[in-house]
Amino acid sequence: MSTQREVDEAKIRQQIDKIVEGIRAKDLEGLKQLYAADVVSFDVEPPLQHVGVEGKLKNWVRAFTLFQDVRYEVRDLTVAVGGDVAFGHCFGRLSGTLKNGAATSGMWVRATFCFQKTDGNWLIAHDQVSVPFDMASGKGVTDLEP
Repeated sequence: MSTQREVDEAKIRQQIDKIVEGIRAKDLEGLKQLYAADVVSFDVEPPLQHVGVEGKLKNWVRAFTLFQDVRYEVRDLTVAVGGDVAFGHCFGRLSGTLKNGAATSGMWVRATFCFQKTDGNWLIAHDQVSVPFDMASGKGVTDLEP
């Protein structure tokens, strides 16, 4: 018999799978259902933070306008659950075919998701996406592989 923690972890992993599916389908409505209304997102794109689900979705709108076809993959996902809060971290890569027909392999980013259980549903209350940077140049390093 599964423990509640194991059940919750499986549900969170399903939520991550839905993020991947939503990105690949450019499904803004589907993605919207995965975030808390007051999500705070520290994404790779300015500004420093996006507050609220509409702010988070604006990032996806901008990304989707660049791509004809989108691929997204997640590697090395780790999830920790405790009561009504949980967190996960992984590597993610957005790639595909750009609107101009050029293929891009994208870049790997580091992602952290913080979940909160609300009315029985695990929603993303906070996420952070980043790339390492070279301290000498101050520039992001985007050619690393997990």
